[in-house]
Amino acid sequence: MFLRFTSRTNADGAVVRYVALAHNRRVDGRVKPDVLMSLGRVDQVDVAGLRRLAASINRHFGGGDELTGAAPPEVVDVRTVGTTWLLDGLWHRLDVGAAIRAATGARRFTANLERVLFALVAHRAVAPTSGLSAAEWVREETAVPGLSTMDDEHTGRVMDLLEDADTQARVQESLLLAVADRLDLLFFNTIEFECDDGEQVVIGLAVTKQGIPVRCWRWAGGAGDDSVPAEVRDALLDRHPGRVITVVERGFSGADDLAGLRRAGGHYIAGMRMRDGNHLVEAVLTRPGRYRHVRDNLRVREVRLDGQDARFVVCHDPDQARRDSRQRDEAIGHVQAELARIADQCARDEAARERAECALRDHPTLGRWLIRPPDGRLKVNPAKVKAEARLDGKYLIATSDPHISAEDVALGFRYLLEARDLKAQLLPGPAAHRSGHRIRAHVPIWWLALLLTRVAEYSSGHTWRTINRQLGRVAQVTLAGPAGTVTQTTPLSPEQTAIYQALSIQPPARVTASAPGRRGARGRSR
Repeated sequence: MFLRFTSRTNADGAVVRYVALAHNRRVDGRVKPDVLMSLGRVDQVDVAGLRRLAASINRHFGGGDELTGAAPPEVVDVRTVGTTWLLDGLWHRLDVGAAIRAATGARRFTANLERVLFALVAHRAVAPTSGLSAAEWVREETAVPGLSTMDDEHTGRVMDLLEDADTQARVQESLLLAVADRLDLLFFNTIEFECDDGEQVVIGLAVTKQGIPVRCWRWAGGAGDDSVPAEVRDALLDRHPGRVITVVERGFSGADDLAGLRRAGGHYIAGMRMRDGNHLVEAVLTRPGRYRHVRDNLRVREVRLDGQDARFVVCHDPDQARRDSRQRDEAIGHVQAELARIADQCARDEAARERAECALRDHPTLGRWLIRPPDGRLKVNPAKVKAEARLDGKYLIATSDPHISAEDVALGFRYLLEARDLKAQLLPGPAAHRSGHRIRAHVPIWWLALLLTRVAEYSSGHTWRTINRQLGRVAQVTLAGPAGTVTQTTPLSPEQTAIYQALSIQPPARVTASAPGRRGARGRSR
């Protein structure tokens, strides 16, 4: 007797597996399996009960190895499964496949292409810097529910199909209300970069107060910053009344730039340069006030200055402050070591000492800490060190909106910084794939990955980095032997279980596949 597994594909493309107790019998010289008892769906099987039954049989008839003379099974495959399983649960909950199928046409977007698209999105969310292509990642590294393998041809076909469907943002419109309960406040920012073929691409991103992306845009490089927000407001507010606040980085915070945004309508949140001698920055930083806690690694305090329409928010990140202090101490230590080395090696050669000190002073990162008194040698500038220590972990934001809270100002700007960090994820790997056309095709993939990760963060209360690190330790192990093949997942830790529970997603079953006599089979079912 053995466990027999069968599967059925539902209309929505989901694969459901069933398990039964069976035995083989010979009919007309051929072996046919007979089902003795159906045990139900794989994910609902009482595995503990089956283990107790096996233990009872072993107690009465001896150990399985002694009874059958079979060699112990060996591990033939190990793959990560925890994070992709979570993302697949969110994918089905948001009904992403149905939204894309409606935009592309049911005949063009098959169940297999839907799984390939999910694999592309999961790869971008889980392993964007792994160095592996999505196809190789699926074949060698991870277990994607419902997909056993994929190749580059599948990847290109799906990306071209999605880019064509997303030209009019039909996919995004279908998902908009599924992820955003209220659109009373949206933050908008842009990311601009140059592709390897010389083409410039501008990507616009609108997110909710919770950081969940609701829409993205793609423009040719050189789009005016004061005209882009107007287009965004027209696209969003005509259908979803509310406020759109443009978030701009520190390089776009001049008075003329900000005035241009106001002429386009709406308000702005702008990062302020803190080291360019701006008198407003000095006035804000010297104004006393208490910080308010926003989240674990962010505190804010608001400052208003007489004669200024803009409001200013000072943000402080304690974790970043510690990193800034450590990096400064390392830099100062390096500078002092270099000064000591120069003094020792060039003690008798004034010209050589002068050349070495000039080279150190012109160093792109170390030179900023040095000063040369009119009648002395090069040394560390204590005033510079003190001024920099004062800015540890801090950044300054200005906003023209008189109503938005200081907490929302800080979070809106943080979403911009995080989007900047995600810029590298749009580069798909080999330089040959970094043309403007291919980058534009990757934007919907990036947007869907950001959507799933933000929903996971908002629902669980954990950062995506924590979620990915914890669930990345959940592995799917395939063992094979003469009696058959079985695929199991590693036991969940309390932290991993809590993440699945917070998102109301059933974790992967301990036994996900089993097949007698099939060596090296891998389970891919939900």
